[in-house]
Amino acid sequence: MTTTSSLIATLQGSSYTDPEVFAHEQARIFETLWFCAVRAGDLPKPGAFRTVQVGRENVIVVRGRDDRLRAFLNVCRHRGARLCVEEQGEVRRTIRCAYHAWSYDLDGRLAAAPNLVKMPDIDRVAYGLVPVHLREWLGYAWVCLAAEPPSFEETVRNAATERLGDPAAIDRYHVEDLALGRRIRYDVKANWKLIVENFMECYHCATIHPELTAVLPEFAGGYAAQYYVGHGAEFAARAEGFTVDGGPGFDRLPELSQEQDRRYYAITVRPQVFVNLVPDHVIMHRMYPMAADRTVVECDWLYHPDVIASGADLSTSVELFHRVNEQDFDACERTQPGMSSRAYVEGGVLVPSEHHIALFHQWVNQRLRG
Repeated sequence: MTTTSSLIATLQGSSYTDPEVFAHEQARIFETLWFCAVRAGDLPKPGAFRTVQVGRENVIVVRGRDDRLRAFLNVCRHRGARLCVEEQGEVRRTIRCAYHAWSYDLDGRLAAAPNLVKMPDIDRVAYGLVPVHLREWLGYAWVCLAAEPPSFEETVRNAATERLGDPAAIDRYHVEDLALGRRIRYDVKANWKLIVENFMECYHCATIHPELTAVLPEFAGGYAAQYYVGHGAEFAARAEGFTVDGGPGFDRLPELSQEQDRRYYAITVRPQVFVNLVPDHVIMHRMYPMAADRTVVECDWLYHPDVIASGADLSTSVELFHRVNEQDFDACERTQPGMSSRAYVEGGVLVPSEHHIALFHQWVNQRLRG
């Protein structure tokens, strides 16, 4: 496609529709990079587990009897049966295969199997569950399927530093100490990259986000907060809080700087996390790409524990970004069919306020080329 300096090309339409491209992304992106899997607080005691889809693999994250979180491939080492078929649950002492009753300790070691005592040569560690690398940050368990994962600091933590311009800025929110106020899961009939691109730009904000632009009026100008390093969109003068009606929210999180008050910051942690920071709460999006045209998004609203303990009404606080989510995901779903059109064979274009999305496209292409 021929473009001018004002218009630069996007990815081709097939990048959003081709199952082979999606399989390549699973192998080269989601199965090689750090992936935000579960909120640590969802697994409060030993035996609590959750299963998540990471690329083409299903992964169990479980809390051990030593209170540590561990991750394993959700596959029995005997004949390959899936061990945990539920998305979440709790086991008492071991993870037991329902097929031939091979059982594994919460640290992954093979604990028992029919006639195991008659097979003393079996190495219970070597034939234990296949471990997956796990790190905790912001109160979430991040997993990586790669044999040698990339630097967590450079590929995950540094995303916040690059966006906010200060490595200590995100620490002041103490996200790991916040409490879950609300969780909403969205099943979006769109490619994961469309969702990332939508989150990164605000050219659409004046068109589809009336509630958001009422609170963050600069977004109506088309430039997203992520266009500038260190910039946080300022609240409207009339807005008392980050709420759907502009009414008051809750007390500012204790350690925020004055510069962080009455500001909204957004961070993209590639490949599948959005972090939204406002003075009184934090909103975390985690994407689970399921197919070339389907992405599950789990969104958590996190508040100071005192707010949750007080039984405060969170509705106007949650409703603002819930509406933003619904508006965004509707736009992505309306875009997905066009990716298969002959009009989009060579892709579309980015206007100047969207040019930074080209860096995301370059990153995707570089990952796929290895």
